[in-house]
Amino acid sequence: MDLTLIERATEREDFMVVDIERFQGPLDLLLHLIRKQDVDIFDIPISTITDQFLKAIKGLDANDIDGAGEFLEMAAGLIRIKAQMLLPLPVSDEEEDPRAELVRRLLEYELVREISGRLRVAQAERARRFRKAYIPPRTKRDVSEMTLETTWDELYAAALLIQMPLPRRMDHQVSTRTVSMEEKAALILEALKQNASVQFSKLLSGFKERSHGVMTFLAGLELTRRRVLFLRQSSPFQELWIYRRDEEQVDSEPIGEVNLEEGIEG
Repeated sequence: MDLTLIERATEREDFMVVDIERFQGPLDLLLHLIRKQDVDIFDIPISTITDQFLKAIKGLDANDIDGAGEFLEMAAGLIRIKAQMLLPLPVSDEEEDPRAELVRRLLEYELVREISGRLRVAQAERARRFRKAYIPPRTKRDVSEMTLETTWDELYAAALLIQMPLPRRMDHQVSTRTVSMEEKAALILEALKQNASVQFSKLLSGFKERSHGVMTFLAGLELTRRRVLFLRQSSPFQELWIYRRDEEQVDSEPIGEVNLEEGIEG
């Protein structure tokens, strides 16, 4: 939640009008109140700071639940510390100062804020001098000549210790499967029973081997020679279409008499 502070001095003492917009959170606002009044952070007047903090957060927007919750949590913590400071403590009691945890958080936040500020300045300076994704060139190291202190006998002994990797025997088995032209012819005729034409590429759907495409094409040529169907292509390298002939032409030469026993292995 981004919060901004607008202050104006009035005749009343310890009175501030705060329009919360510039600050990054409750610690940022609290640290500003302490540093603005030149208060010793190790001896915080908790009563005064708590009152100023509560006045500053009166104008919180209730719609921003997350941001308002952080400031209300800090306000509750300050009130708790204020109550602990008002309660009398036994003389023998050596408990830690109730403000110690708050001081530690403020110092850590101030340190982180200072580091982030310096990083932003360094980033802006780098962006002013170099383009984005600039990597400074590495300086090459001087390669100085080194005398070989190893003897040939030591080098030969080390070479004898090297074992050559054993060659692995790879057995590759290829299983063949016969692609029958008769099956491809039956596939074409079955497709033409439902439609008057069919695309050649659709007949190859589901088959990955090239042998299926070759045998399907050869079966189509054989059926064309038998005048069972005919092939058509609009231009070279375009889709090949297979059309069935009229029933009278098909009846003149029965399909069952077509002898397609040839096949190839793939």
